[in-house]
Amino acid sequence: MDSHRAAFVAEAEDGVTDLNNALLALESDPEDAAAMDDVFRVAHTLKGNAAAMGYEDVSSFGHALEDLLDAIRQGDREVTPEVMDLLFEGVDAVEAMVAEIADTGEVTTDPSDLEARLREMEEHGTVGGEDADGDADAGDADAGDDASGEADESDSTAETSESGDVAVPDLPSGVADLPEPVVYADVTIGESAMAGVDATLVVQALDGQFDGFVTDPDPAALEDGEYDEGFDAFVGGAAADVVAEGLDALTQVESVTTALVGAGEEGDGSGSDAAAETPSEAAADADGDDAEPADGGAADDERTDTVTALDDAEGTDDGDNADDTGNTGDTKGGGDDSGSDSKSGDEIKSIRVDVDQVDELYGLVEQLVTSRIKLRRELEGMNAQSDALDELDKLASSLQDTAMDMRLIPFSQVSDSFPRLVRDISRDLDKRIDFEIEGDDVELDRTILTEMRDPLVHVLRNAVDHGIESPDEREAAGKDPTGTVRLTAERERDHVIIEVADDGGGLDPDQLREKAVAEGVKSPEAVEAMDDDEVYDLVFHPGFSTAEEVTDVSGRGVGMDVVRTTARDLDGSVAVESEPGEGTTVRFRLPVTVAIVKVMFVDVGGTEYGIPIKSIAEVARADDVEEVHGDEIVRHEDDLYPVIRLNDRLEESGAAAAGSGVGGSAPGGSAASGPDETATPDGGTVEGADALDASESADDVGMLVRIREETRQVALHCDAVLDQEEVVVKPLDGPLSGTPGLSGTAVLGDGDVVAVLDVVSL
Repeated sequence: MDSHRAAFVAEAEDGVTDLNNALLALESDPEDAAAMDDVFRVAHTLKGNAAAMGYEDVSSFGHALEDLLDAIRQGDREVTPEVMDLLFEGVDAVEAMVAEIADTGEVTTDPSDLEARLREMEEHGTVGGEDADGDADAGDADAGDDASGEADESDSTAETSESGDVAVPDLPSGVADLPEPVVYADVTIGESAMAGVDATLVVQALDGQFDGFVTDPDPAALEDGEYDEGFDAFVGGAAADVVAEGLDALTQVESVTTALVGAGEEGDGSGSDAAAETPSEAAADADGDDAEPADGGAADDERTDTVTALDDAEGTDDGDNADDTGNTGDTKGGGDDSGSDSKSGDEIKSIRVDVDQVDELYGLVEQLVTSRIKLRRELEGMNAQSDALDELDKLASSLQDTAMDMRLIPFSQVSDSFPRLVRDISRDLDKRIDFEIEGDDVELDRTILTEMRDPLVHVLRNAVDHGIESPDEREAAGKDPTGTVRLTAERERDHVIIEVADDGGGLDPDQLREKAVAEGVKSPEAVEAMDDDEVYDLVFHPGFSTAEEVTDVSGRGVGMDVVRTTARDLDGSVAVESEPGEGTTVRFRLPVTVAIVKVMFVDVGGTEYGIPIKSIAEVARADDVEEVHGDEIVRHEDDLYPVIRLNDRLEESGAAAAGSGVGGSAPGGSAASGPDETATPDGGTVEGADALDASESADDVGMLVRIREETRQVALHCDAVLDQEEVVVKPLDGPLSGTPGLSGTAVLGDGDVVAVLDVVSL
C-alpha cells in the first residue's frame, strides 16, 4: 500500500469510528447541536478526502449521506429510529468501501441502492412511501428560495466569486495555452506539517477535475513544499464557481478565492477580505438573505476542525484554533500570520510508523536481551567482572523500556467501536441500555489489545443479551427500565484491570449447580461442595451456557471458555462476580506488556522452571508448613495459603513432561541469590538479608514461593530457588499449547529453553 492510500485509509477508519460515536450521541439527544455539528463535520471530511484521492464512489455516496445529515441539521428531517438506522447502514457501507480500498486500492461495493434510499429519505422523509411533508421539490437545486440555514456548497462558492474584487497577478507561462474561460484561484493551505503532501493532493484534484491548469509555483516545487501557506492556480475551461466548489471540497484547502482572468477589477472574486473567510461566510456577507452567518461558521468548521488526510503530525493546531471568522493560521502564541515566523516554529510532534516496523524493532530488542543474558553468564562462568557490561545492561534496559512504550496504545483504540455494538444489539433485542466507558485512556500493549477485542465483544454481547432484562421485567422488579452496562479499564501497577459490569438479573448459583449436573459437567456431590465463587467459574467450562434459549447474539455455550483461554495465553486471568437480581461483573486482569518479563528460576525434581516475579509476594524456607484436614497450608498474618507441591502437581497436569521436554537440568548449587528473600510489593526485585547458601536451599525442607493474593492465594513448594533474570517469554505452540500450568518458554543465554509456569492454572 502506497503512503497516500495508507494515510487515507487510516484517516477514514478514524473518521468512521468518530462518525459512529457522533451518531450515537445524536440519537441519544436529537437536540444536541454539538453532536449534530460533529456528525456533519466528520461526514464532510470523509467525502472530501475520498474526492481528493479520486475514489468517486465513496465521495458520491458520502455526498448523499452528507445531504441527509444537512436536512436533519436544518430541521427538514427529524431524528427518528428509521433515519438513524439508515444513517448507521450508510456508515457501515463507507466502512466496507474503505476496507476494500485498504485491501486492493479499489472499490467493488455498489452502494447505489443504499444511496437512492438516502436520497429518498432526504427528499421525502420516508423510504418506499409518499412524501412525508408534501414537498417533493425540497431538495431541488433550482429552488431559488432555499430555506436551509446554510447555502448549498455550489451556490455558496458561486456567490463567493461574485462578491468584491480580486487582483489577478501576472500570468505565468502556459496560461495562454489553457482553454477559455480561464479562472484565477488564490488557494490558501495554511500552516501544515506536510505542506508538500497537502499541495500534491490539491494538484491531483485539479488534474482529475479540469481540462487544464497552471500553478505558481509549479507542481514540482509544490510537491517539495516550496510555498508560503498558499499558491496561485489558473484553471482553464471551467466557470469560477465550479473551480471554487471543487477546491472548497478539499479538506487540505483552508480558503479559496477566484476571479475570471481578463475581467480586471470587474472580476468575479471574493475580494481581499474573503481570503480570510470561507466561501460560505463570503456568501453570507454578499447576500444575508440566502445564508445565515452562524451556518457559514459551521461550514468553516467542517474544513478547519479536522486533520487532513495525510497530516501525520497529529499534535498540530490547524483545526483546534478555528474561530467564527475562519482564521486558522494563528499559532498558539497569537495572531501573527507571518509565514516565515510560523514556519520557523513548526515542529513535527509525532509520526506514523507501520506496526510491522515496531514489531521488528521489538524483536531485535528481544534478541539483544537474550544476548545480554548470554554474555553475563559467560563472564560469570569465568569469574570476570566488567563495568562495560553493567553499562550495557543499563542501555539495553532503557532501549527495552522505550521499545515497549512504543507498543502501548490507549484502550480507546478498541473501546471506541463498542458503543455502536451495544446500540445495535440492544435495538435488535428491544432493550434500553445506557452504555458507559471509563478509563479509555489507559494504555496496553498493542498485542494484548488486539487479542482481547473479540473476548470483550463476547462478554458485552452476553451482558446485553442475557444480563440486562427487558424493560417490562425491569419495571416489574422495581428497576429503571433502562439498564446499564459499564466498561472500565484501570491501571494497577504493572497490570490493567478491565471490567464489564451490568445491573441486570445476575447469575443464580443454585441454577448454575442444577445446569452443571444436568449437563454432566459436575457431579451432584461436587457442586454441593463448591462455594458460589467456584460455581460462577463454571461459566468458563466448554459448552456450558446460562441462556434459556439460543439467540442470534449468544446462548450456544461457545465463547466463554475461549475468553478465559485468551486471557491466560496473555498471562492474565478472568473471573466472574455476580449478585442475583443486582447484576454481573466480568473482571479481566492483564499485564500491560508481554514478551520480556522478569522471572525467578526454581528447581523442581532436577528440572528448572520459571515463575514470573510479578506474581510472587514472598520466598521463604518451607519450615512452617502445617496440615489441616489432610491439606498442607502455610500461614501468613491472618490468612491461610494452600501449599501446592510443584513436583506432584506438574506430574498430574502433564506440565512436568512438557517442561522436561523443553527445559534444561537445574544447575545444582548455583543459586545466585539468597532463597530466603522477599519480593517487594511492586514485584520488581527480590531482596533479603538472611540469604542461605546453595546447599541449604536445596535441602529436604525445600522452599515456598508465596503468590500474590490478587493473583492466586497459594504457596508453591519447590526444591530450591536458583536465580532471577529478565527473559524473553514465548507462548507455547503446537501440542504444548494449552498445557495447564505452563504459560510459555524462556530461552536462556546458554541456549537452554526453560518452561515458565502459569500460577493461575496450576
